[in-house]
Amino acid sequence: MYQKTYNELSRIQDYVERFEYLRLHGRLGETTFGWNRYVNQAFYQSSRWRATRSKIIIRDNGCDLGCSDRLIIGQVHIHHINPITLEMIENEDERLFDPNNLICVTPDTHRAIHYGDASLLIEDYVPRRPGDTKLW
Repeated sequence: MYQKTYNELSRIQDYVERFEYLRLHGRLGETTFGWNRYVNQAFYQSSRWRATRSKIIIRDNGCDLGCSDRLIIGQVHIHHINPITLEMIENEDERLFDPNNLICVTPDTHRAIHYGDASLLIEDYVPRRPGDTKLW
């Protein structure tokens, strides 16, 4: 099975192309952990996960999809590039903590990756210029 990686992703310069690389084409309401969601939530509260999460935020400078022009203002999610499973959590699979399988995203980008809705992505930043009278 083909595994996507942060190393491959980081070679892609364009934000939208990075999104397309990560896109999962899932469906809203599609079951992931179902009744076992508590296992998933316990994992995300673990000290090992929190330490890994901090390292990824530092590596990506808190930027959406690791793009330096897409600073995340607000909540930062850490996305597993290759989806995780219940078995991976139960077995403490090292891929859960592998930096080559993790990337910073906004909550909207995370939803867009899972459900394929590019309209949720951050729009291009348009810098203000002298004489520009249009409000943001």
